[in-house]
Amino acid sequence: MIQIENVKKEFFQGQERTEVLRGVDLTVEEGEFVAVMGPSGSGKSTLLQLLGGLDLPTDGEILIDEHQLSEMNEKERTIFRRKQIGFVFQNYQLLPTLTVEENVAFPLHADGRLTKENQQTVVELLEAVGLNGLGRKRASLLSGGQQQRVAIARALVNQPSVLLADEPTGNLDRHRAEDILALMCKFNRESKQTIIMVTHDIFAAGFADRIILFKDGVIDQVISRKDDDYAQYVANFMA
Repeated sequence: MIQIENVKKEFFQGQERTEVLRGVDLTVEEGEFVAVMGPSGSGKSTLLQLLGGLDLPTDGEILIDEHQLSEMNEKERTIFRRKQIGFVFQNYQLLPTLTVEENVAFPLHADGRLTKENQQTVVELLEAVGLNGLGRKRASLLSGGQQQRVAIARALVNQPSVLLADEPTGNLDRHRAEDILALMCKFNRESKQTIIMVTHDIFAAGFADRIILFKDGVIDQVISRKDDDYAQYVANFMA
């Protein structure tokens, strides 16, 4: 599903050059749930932006479902992102004056595909995320956990190939965070949804199939659920 080959990213501030990513290689299979961890400034969020086509690498290639992002112009990347990539943000980024249904349907509306059939998809997604009956309620009146559920439904309404989540549980308490992570796992298992989640929380990372540890712009370590010491590794961080 995702192939990242020798990806580098640098930024300039005046004459000063900063290397954020220094040659990243990573393959993510279809239906895999991957957590990306590392200290602030290690390149995690930059990688997520590149995967979402919000920016381009300085060097290297990113292929998503055999589409090379660097070969697309800005308009093509926007259309690809709208149809193939779902985003879940830490701060939800809902439109507070719209209803729950209107927020979830917004990507369809922006794409000119808000048909009666797709409206039913919105209703089904709200039921799937446990918000049945709240569709007509204004998003700003919901709790933090409920707003994050709306954000997940919105991210999935276009049936994207990849779901990118940037600290999706960062503003939630442990109970609500566990609910959101269980929901993401449900879509991952039942719909084979490919998920890449950036997180600082080892509890959240423990739900993933693999944990990718970033350090100084490169992948420092990869821990797989198949490894014998995976459970112990997670337990040590949670202790």
